Amino acid sequence: MPQKRRYTARRTSKRRKRGKNNNTTFILLAIVALFVISFFGYRRYVQYQSETKVEMVQQEHSAFVKKIAPYAVELGKDYGVLPSITIAQAILESDWGTSSLATQYNNYFGIKGDDPANTKVLQTKEYTNGQWITINGRFRVYSDFRESMKDHTKLLVNGTSWNSQQYKQVLQSKDYIDAALALQTDGYATDPGYTSKIIRIIQKYNLKKYDEGIK
Repeated sequence: MPQKRRYTARRTSKRRKRGKNNNTTFILLAIVALFVISFFGYRRYVQYQSETKVEMVQQEHSAFVKKIAPYAVELGKDYGVLPSITIAQAILESDWGTSSLATQYNNYFGIKGDDPANTKVLQTKEYTNGQWITINGRFRVYSDFRESMKDHTKLLVNGTSWNSQQYKQVLQSKDYIDAALALQTDGYATDPGYTSKIIRIIQKYNLKKYDEGIK
């Protein structure tokens, strides 16, 4: 009989150990499951935030194009400048209307001036002698974005004070690619990648459709 009791005690001890092991395993599995759920939940949250941000940016870009496109078409009909070029330049020069020059002074094209009464001195970057440098420039201040767009169009039409025919090739261009190339060759911008940037913007956002019926 004493031997039987010892055997029973051993079995009870083993059951307790098994129970503890099972509890430990369950806790570990629960922790792993919680970690996995949290990990994938966080990934989904980050993905959702990223998708939401992308959607918001796309909506803002679409709204900007819709805002300036009608007037770009109107100017195109009046002066012969391709609307796709005007819109793409506004996008590039003003960073979709978010630059300080655009938000504070309605200057969408970085147009400079000389009169202190209607200009503001701001820092800008220019590509000179193979490198980008920061300089102070005097930029035009406008009452609204339409005034800025019209001034930009008239600059292309009338040229500069030292060369009235400076942008003649831009005006004579029949499609946006030729016009973008002419902007570079006619000296509109110092950025060596200006032409390719303008073309990419026009193609990515299908701005060519605004040129229909202009020339």
